[in-house]
Amino acid sequence: MTSLFRPLAIAAAGIVFGASAWAQAATDIGRPAAVIPLASEAPAKLVVYPPLAEPLARGVVIVQYLTENLRIIPVFGKAAVDVSPRVGHLHVTVDDRPGTWAHTSGDPIIVVGLKPGLHKMLIELADPGHKILGSETVSVSVPEPKASSESHAH
Repeated sequence: MTSLFRPLAIAAAGIVFGASAWAQAATDIGRPAAVIPLASEAPAKLVVYPPLAEPLARGVVIVQYLTENLRIIPVFGKAAVDVSPRVGHLHVTVDDRPGTWAHTSGDPIIVVGLKPGLHKMLIELADPGHKILGSETVSVSVPEPKASSESHAH
């Protein structure tokens, strides 16, 4: 009798596992399948939000951002330009200074040590070959530090 149930169990497992794999297809989670040519993907887009107010009051600049149709990861080089879905990184420049840096994670951009006053941050969306795909400039007003009645000790 067990010999009759074994083929049924194998067939049932195949149906369940097959349905499970189909239910998790890349197109079901909002990303194009890996076989779609890069040219057919929508253009990459960068959205930058104003610095968070609470940390800024303490002199810490935290800028959150969102990318569309491009994933921020630490991958560079000519071969990575044609990867689909698209990948890239950010170039960040503060106050037109030399010393632009590459931001390569989905974490917020954090800058400390700016003098009180008005600053600007240029945030550029770049492909793995450093071609600029879009940019946003954020104005940042770092306040004067508040005087504290207590001394700061470590």
